[in-house]
Amino acid sequence: MSERRKVTVVGAGNVGATCAQVLAQRDYADVVLVDIKEGLPQGKALDINQMGAVLGYEPNVVGSNGYEETAGSTVVVITAGLPRSPGMSRDDLVSTNEKIVKDVTEQVVAASPDAILIVVSNPLDAMCHVAKNVSGLPKQRVFGQAGILDTARLKTFLAWETGSSVKDVSAVVLGGHGDQMVSVISATTVGGVPVRKLVPEERIGELVQRTAKGGGEVVNLLGTSAWYAPGAAAAQMVDAVMLDERRVLPCTAYLEGEYGIDGLYMGVPARLGAGGLEQVLEVDLDESERAALAKSADAVRDVVGVLTT
Repeated sequence: MSERRKVTVVGAGNVGATCAQVLAQRDYADVVLVDIKEGLPQGKALDINQMGAVLGYEPNVVGSNGYEETAGSTVVVITAGLPRSPGMSRDDLVSTNEKIVKDVTEQVVAASPDAILIVVSNPLDAMCHVAKNVSGLPKQRVFGQAGILDTARLKTFLAWETGSSVKDVSAVVLGGHGDQMVSVISATTVGGVPVRKLVPEERIGELVQRTAKGGGEVVNLLGTSAWYAPGAAAAQMVDAVMLDERRVLPCTAYLEGEYGIDGLYMGVPARLGAGGLEQVLEVDLDESERAALAKSADAVRDVVGVLTT
């Protein structure tokens, strides 16, 4: 019997399967992939296990339609829910995905009461509220993946724009995971050089706008939501917790006064480690960034107001 710790990924769609695949390649934990669709998680798990023979990691992915195999998970990633289709806003998904996330949360917490929950389902900020309320877990153990993805998009565009390695681009994206997200350009650098010294203000504005609409750009091209970058972003958060990396990553955290926002899930830089979301870090914002963040908070409150949970 394996002595490795366990990570559960709920939802064997594109995002969940990608997350499971990236985690399997990291090779430090067993992965359970859960989905209500019969055959889907089992088939994807089998495929990911067989990829291990090619890439050189141990086949330890189990597909399941229930939650028995998930018992004792250290971390549970929740990707379940309907993806966006063209013309659909994130907020259109609220009522449908609220029911799904509520049901999933109840079942995973019953099987793994000590787990840390990482929510990926959209609309992300609202679904974090659902998972927290339903689970009754402290805020350190329920948080969401959005900022890593948003930041990855901004970093990609800035690397292309400046002809630099994406490894040298440092950026922070705050706020709700939607069109009102706030790219903190005052804290964005390329190789330590402020990006404003390298790219004209007007062009930066265009890239910030493209980042905010980044999810929609993919939906319009593919006809469904992105999955490679979101799946990898969720796996990066799992790594930080499982390996106690204490990494500072942009996460959707429950704020209680930080950034002047209270009782709301918002994207902020946070330290992730074995205890989950261990600390929210406050970056200095200029006046326009502060105003944009307040506006983003209002937009998130509007969506959260639709919830019944």
